[in-house]
Amino acid sequence: MFRMTKRTWLLLSAAVASTAVYAVAGTAPALQTVPRVELPRYLGRWYEIARFANRFEKQGDRDTTAEYALRPDGKISVINTTIRNGQSKQARGWAKVADPRTNARLRVTFFWPFFGNYWVIALGKDYEYAVVSEPGRKYLWILSRTPQMSEAQYREITEELEARDFDTDKLIRVEHTALKSEPRPKKIAGD
Repeated sequence: MFRMTKRTWLLLSAAVASTAVYAVAGTAPALQTVPRVELPRYLGRWYEIARFANRFEKQGDRDTTAEYALRPDGKISVINTTIRNGQSKQARGWAKVADPRTNARLRVTFFWPFFGNYWVIALGKDYEYAVVSEPGRKYLWILSRTPQMSEAQYREITEELEARDFDTDKLIRVEHTALKSEPRPKKIAGD
């Protein structure tokens, strides 16, 4: 019969701990946000240029935008709009700043009381683009102040994302068309 001595117990514990450290070390490093987001500059309309597949956006959605505005209570209203199957769809929610020191980490909800992380992980010097994700890197959006982004800018962003352990092969490019008159939005999610 095997007898567990104190020394054996310590060696076994150290082996398990080092295996756990190795397993964690084999994963991507902790996701970093930008040092600071000036909320007044960040508010307004953003065009979705690319994203990871997710359960709330569908393949073929186009002309997708996010509109952010400061509410009187200090929270941020969020209105996401997309064209799906020729119809304009809209999801309304709100966000709150989770890290007031940087304003780069927010919590957003479209179905209160459930919140998701919204972390600004890259931002153009003039707020011409933003990249948003969350700590687990499951979600990712590349946003622009204009419906189109130059290929050079897109490549620069995706190269930086690859260096930060994102699989950019999973990005879905979002089409933006020049609609003269957009269909009236239909609400698809709660306030």
